[in-house]
Amino acid sequence: MPTWPIAAKISVALVCAVLIPMIFTVCYNLQQSLNSVEAGEYRKLELLASSGASRFDQLIIDRHRVVAQVSSDRHVIDFLAADTSQKRESYRPNLQQTLQKVFRSHPDVDAVLLMDKKGQCVAATDPKFIGKNYSTIQDNFYGFSSLVSGTIKSPGMFFSGPVRSPDGEIVGTTLLNVRGEDIWTTINALHIGFQSNIFLIDQQGVIISHSDPSLENHILTPPSIQTLKPIVDDEDYGVEQIESLDIADLKVMVRARQPGHATYQLLRSQPQIVGFAPLATQPWVLGVSQPKAEFTAPLNRLIWLNSSSVVIVGGITAIIALLLGLNISRPIRALTVAAQALEDDDFDSHVLELRQSLAQLSHTQDDVGQLVRIFLEMAEEVRRRDQKLKMQVQELRIEIDESKRATQVAEITENEHFQELQKKIQKLKQHEVIPGETETEYYQRLQNQVELLKERSLPP
Repeated sequence: MPTWPIAAKISVALVCAVLIPMIFTVCYNLQQSLNSVEAGEYRKLELLASSGASRFDQLIIDRHRVVAQVSSDRHVIDFLAADTSQKRESYRPNLQQTLQKVFRSHPDVDAVLLMDKKGQCVAATDPKFIGKNYSTIQDNFYGFSSLVSGTIKSPGMFFSGPVRSPDGEIVGTTLLNVRGEDIWTTINALHIGFQSNIFLIDQQGVIISHSDPSLENHILTPPSIQTLKPIVDDEDYGVEQIESLDIADLKVMVRARQPGHATYQLLRSQPQIVGFAPLATQPWVLGVSQPKAEFTAPLNRLIWLNSSSVVIVGGITAIIALLLGLNISRPIRALTVAAQALEDDDFDSHVLELRQSLAQLSHTQDDVGQLVRIFLEMAEEVRRRDQKLKMQVQELRIEIDESKRATQVAEITENEHFQELQKKIQKLKQHEVIPGETETEYYQRLQNQVELLKERSLPP
C-alpha cells in the first residue's frame, strides 16, 4: 500500500470509512431482524395452531350442547323414563321425530343414539344400532372412535351425556357420533401452504388426526411401561398395534399446557417446523407444521435484500470515493509534475503547459486553490532568482577570465628572462646597419642573434 497512488489510498480509505461501519450496522440490524422475523414466523404458527384448537374446542362445545339439548328434550326423557315397553313404544313416534330433526339440523352428525341405564341402545336415527350394548360409554365422555362396540365402522368423534328424569334420576344416556371427515375438513381448512400439515394428538401422544392418513394412530415417541398398557387396552383407536414414529423433538407437545413450537424431521423427509396449542376442552394438542425451507423463506429473502443493499451502496460508495480521490489527487499530481520540472531546471519549457493545467485549480477558494497559487508564486520567484543567478554567474566568469589574463600577463612581464630578452631586443634595435650590408644580410644577422638569445634565455 505505501507504493499505491494517492487516489487509490484516498479511495480505499473512504470506502473503508463508509463500508466498515455500515457492514457492522447492517449485520447487527440483520441479526435483530432475523430474530424478529423468526419469532414472528414461530408466533404465526402458534397463532394458527391456537386458532385451530379454538375452532375444535368450539366444535366440541357445540356438539356437547346438542347432546345436552337432546338429553333434556321432553320426548327423550319420557321415552327413557317409561317403566313399561308399551309406554315406551307410545313415545317412540315423537322421539324419532326429535332425533331426525337433530340429525337433519347437523349435517356432520353420523348418528344419534339413546341408551338405557344398562347401556343398551333402545333408539337411534339408524335402526342398525338398536339392541347393541354401549355400556363402556361413560357420562360426559368425549372421544374419537373408529369402532364403537364393533358397530360404528366409520372413524369419527362421539359425545355422550346423561338423561335425567324430573326428579334427577339418571334414566339413560344420549350418544352423538360426528363423522370424522367433517371434523378433518374443519381442521384441515387451516392449511397455510401447499406443504403444510395439520395434526391432532391425544394425551398419550397418539396422532388421532393428520393430513397424511398413513400417520394416524401412530405415537410420536416410544411409550413408557406406564403409558403402554392404557394404549393397548384402549379400543377407541381401532387398531391392534400402535406404532411409534420415534420423534423425540415432539415430546414437548404431549400434554402441553401452553402454545409453543418445535423443529423435527420425520423419517427421511425434510426438516419441519411445528407450532402447537392445547385444546381447552380436552387434553389434546393441535399442531400446524410446514417445511423448514418454507419457514426460512422470509429469512432468506431478508438476508438477500440486506446483502443486495450492502453491495449496491458499497458500489456507489466506491465510485464516489474513486471520483473524489481522483479529484483530490489531480492537483497534487499537477503540483508534483511542476515541482519535478522546477527541480530539473526545466520549468521554463513547461511553464505554459503547467500554468494551463494549474490555472483552473488556482481559481478555487479552498485549500487546494490556495496551495496552487502559492506554488505558482513560489515557482515564479524561484525562476526569477535562477535567471538572476545565472546572469551573476556569467558576469563573474567574465571578471574571472579578465583577472586571469591580467595575472598571466603580469607573470610573463615580470619574468627575469622576459626582462633580459627585452633588454637584448633594445640593444639589437641600437645596432646600426653595417655599410655595404644588404637588407637580406641584415635581417639574417638579426635572426641569428635572436636565435642565439633564445638559446641563452632557455633554462638549462
